[in-house]
Amino acid sequence: MKTELSRTLGIEHAIFGFTPFPAVAAALTRAGGFGVLGAVRYTAPDDLARDLDWMQEHTDGLPYGLDVVMPAKKAVEGVTEAEIEAMIPEEHRAFVRATLAKHGVPELAEGEASGWRITGWMEQVARSQLDVAFDYPIKLLANALGSPPPDVVARAHDHGVLVAALAGSARHARHHADAGIDVVVAQGYEAGGHTGEIASMVLTPEVVDAVSPLPVLAAGGIGSGEQIAAGLALGAQGVWLGSIWLTTTEAELHSRALTAKLLAAGSGDTVRSRALTGKPARQLRTEWTDAWDDPAGPGPLPMPLQGLLVAEAVSRIQKYEVEPLLGTPVGQIVGRMNSERSVQQVVDELTRGFEKAVDRINRIAGRSAS
Repeated sequence: MKTELSRTLGIEHAIFGFTPFPAVAAALTRAGGFGVLGAVRYTAPDDLARDLDWMQEHTDGLPYGLDVVMPAKKAVEGVTEAEIEAMIPEEHRAFVRATLAKHGVPELAEGEASGWRITGWMEQVARSQLDVAFDYPIKLLANALGSPPPDVVARAHDHGVLVAALAGSARHARHHADAGIDVVVAQGYEAGGHTGEIASMVLTPEVVDAVSPLPVLAAGGIGSGEQIAAGLALGAQGVWLGSIWLTTTEAELHSRALTAKLLAAGSGDTVRSRALTGKPARQLRTEWTDAWDDPAGPGPLPMPLQGLLVAEAVSRIQKYEVEPLLGTPVGQIVGRMNSERSVQQVVDELTRGFEKAVDRINRIAGRSAS
């Protein structure tokens, strides 16, 4: 499963995997793909350095990357986190309290801090992450929300690091190309997390045409080798997978209840909601997302206010595994995630499916199977 981009990066399979879990990213790299560690949860530079040290020790000298979040449009500028929190209306705080009380969600222990803070959506936090990351031999820097600022792109290039950015439309992709981005990730409507409104089958060839000859990775709704083959047939030079790794044995969800919900979910059990971060993000549909999407409620705040507002609530829901409210960002491919497997087993299944699809097309085209 080699393409020009995979050869450039020195990887065996053109499978790029985004994950917040270092063990998953390292396992994918060792399996011949390209692990990309999500940095948004690292609010302390030392924590990111610790996990990048671990990645160095567990990737056998093979390449890996880092994903940061630098919003293309800033809701607020030049203020501290405390000042941003002060902007949150009391009406919204009361709504959070009422929703948690309705479901009997216990308080955190006295003195226990929220373990889930979306301060990583703030540009200054992402910049502190980069100060750490460029001390390591990362080969790719990805940004989930638009093109990074020009100085960040230049800094990455000075370190010999390729820069990738996610796009939900051909227009976004052209902006990335104009900004000097090296790799465009065409992320379709089916994807988990922040996503646009165009489905992958339509989006991928549109983006390929829009930014040619830049390499494009297909993302959204991909979880089988046959779907990888389809993405490459549409002109992509690889695939960008995120959701499929959530139910691997290396994933650190720390919640059997959440894993069980993912394994039981079908492809229709997700929703695009602003409940988590303030921007539309596909996630498991829960009574939490229903509450925020209810027109009778106050509605979500813009990023980063919403993430700060719900941080403690999400920590409480996760800690006490309050099943009706318990969710996570995940794509429509969740319908195929019905068993726990290792990252290596997932990669093996993907490559076998890819080979079957290529052989099938060869037979249709009248060529001998490989």
